[in-house]
Amino acid sequence: MNIETALKESMTIDGAVGAALVDYESGMCLGTIGGGRELDLEVAAAGNTDVVRAKVRTLAALNINDAVEDILITLARQYHIIRLLSDSAGHTFLYLVLDRDRANLALARHHLRRIETELTV
Repeated sequence: MNIETALKESMTIDGAVGAALVDYESGMCLGTIGGGRELDLEVAAAGNTDVVRAKVRTLAALNINDAVEDILITLARQYHIIRLLSDSAGHTFLYLVLDRDRANLALARHHLRRIETELTV
């Protein structure tokens, strides 16, 4: 599956507000879908690169030899899921924003995992 198809598939997840594929080395979006005035995906994606970099540095500092699967940020009205892609040399992540009232977090994580396995970057 290509980037555009993966992002469209992400938006079929119940409660999806927006999604992006991000290169966390550069902070650049490789693609976005959804968002809007309330959610600037370019700004959110760039900011979340700092989150990913900090977690990767922390694991290295702790000598934890493991990979981050995903990072969940819960807000009062939204879930933000950062799913690091395992087959991309560790430099990209899928970013999904969900409306908390309409989303099922477990199903959303499962769906992102499936998208990850089919995505070719």
